[in-house]
Amino acid sequence: MRPALARLFAPELRELTSYVPHGGSFPVRLDANEAPAVLSTEAAERLLQSVGKLALERYPDALAAELRGAIAAHMQVTPEEVLVGVGSDEVVAMLLTALRRPRDRSESATVLTTTPSFVMYRISARARGMRVVEVPLDDEWDLATESMLRAIEFAPPNVVFIASPNNPTSGLASLHRVEAVIRAAQDAIVVIDEAYVDYADRDAMSSYREHDNVVILRTLSKTGFAGLRVGWLVARPELVRELDKVRQPYNLPSPSQALATAVLRQHWPDVQASIARVRAERERMATRIRELPGFAVTSSQANFLWLRTPSEAGPLFEALQQQGVLVRSFHGRGGRLARQLRVTVGRASDNDAFLHALAQVSAR
Repeated sequence: MRPALARLFAPELRELTSYVPHGGSFPVRLDANEAPAVLSTEAAERLLQSVGKLALERYPDALAAELRGAIAAHMQVTPEEVLVGVGSDEVVAMLLTALRRPRDRSESATVLTTTPSFVMYRISARARGMRVVEVPLDDEWDLATESMLRAIEFAPPNVVFIASPNNPTSGLASLHRVEAVIRAAQDAIVVIDEAYVDYADRDAMSSYREHDNVVILRTLSKTGFAGLRVGWLVARPELVRELDKVRQPYNLPSPSQALATAVLRQHWPDVQASIARVRAERERMATRIRELPGFAVTSSQANFLWLRTPSEAGPLFEALQQQGVLVRSFHGRGGRLARQLRVTVGRASDNDAFLHALAQVSAR
């Protein structure tokens, strides 16, 4: 690229790399936290046939009124508290675009989050020139409350991201720790990302109802409908109105709106049945893994397992690939992540294939 053109790009892009999923063809893919298919073949076909009735020559409903109504009923809030996006990734981007005004004499706004956690918080913030402060989780992969509070005091954030359940560590943040952070960050927006909460024992809606600076993120991507790319936030109506100003017009395609509405209104019992199966498989897998020498599994509240390997995870990760099984390894990040794997809970047959391969390669 010519220097004159290179100078046009934001300098923060030099430190970033594109988010690219692992390539290659693997018979068993348990790397992306996708849920198994929810609907029967017949039900899925009927659902897809309904899309044929859409006027595809027309723009989508710019307000996504039907979908927002379905989400509101599902969440027990009002439609005015709901903003939808192309996955929760776009909702994160809207939040950061709208909330990037620097405080006082600061050169850039600050975003506070934890590490390890969902990488798009940092990528989306840095792409907008925002400063990112990442506070390590404690030894139990929970919020390190005192460190979070010090960060809020010394680098007051515009936005705080707390993923609960957290990706990749699989656990819920302790509610009393979340509350401590919310109280300390009263002048910031505290985003509780509940992408995996359908697999958990509780949610954080009580915090949302009590604090006007709390925003809840949700998605359909983790419950069997990742292809729809439908995510949303729940926030006070006055905040939603401001965030809606940075939303791209017609951002969510008509098929995604229609299918997501049908899932929430007509097929949620099927989703709940699938969730129950995944939770049962999650416990079965965790039990089997813990029987292997040197392995440990964090108690999971998501649709994946966070497991500690007996030694550096890289060779094990590669050996699993040679067996046709793809999981997610964090050995490249070093430190305490060097012995960590994240494994999606998939179909029973895929889970069995993984367990068999893991037993084989760990015995070598």
